Amino acid sequence: MNQPEVWLRGPVENIPTLLQPVAHAILQAREEVDALMRTFPKEKLWEKPAGVASVGFHLLHLRGVLDRLFTYAKGNALSEKQLGVLKQETQSHNVTVEQLVKEFDEQVDKTLKQLSETAENTLSDKRGVGRSQLSSNVLGILFHSAEHTMRHTGQLLVTARILMSEG
Repeated sequence: MNQPEVWLRGPVENIPTLLQPVAHAILQAREEVDALMRTFPKEKLWEKPAGVASVGFHLLHLRGVLDRLFTYAKGNALSEKQLGVLKQETQSHNVTVEQLVKEFDEQVDKTLKQLSETAENTLSDKRGVGRSQLSSNVLGILFHSAEHTMRHTGQLLVTARILMSEG
């Protein structure tokens, strides 16, 4: 029997109440990615049907965007390594689907750990985003991480299904 969506299963352990929706969305993304990618063929990882972003890009971007946004939520600037990873997201890599999914799963675990350590009284603390240090706050960044993750998860799922239907 299938379980209900993550948000309908109750609170995620150790996550502050106000951050439950962030955890729910990110966990839902992980479940959906993990389920579909089990049978996704490696040879289609970097294909771009109709010119849309590849499944490989989305897997790299899902991991990278969580890492970057959660860095900003801590009040830190991106490292040179993170900037390098960002530049490489649009390039094909010699990796397996399993490896990319594992790296995304590991990033989700890091994300949940940081969420569990985020005090609710810091959610309105100002944070700068990007090189221009555009104004946001901790909650805004964490909320955006959830919606951005779900946006790319949806795009990945559609692209993967199209590619898998092509045989």
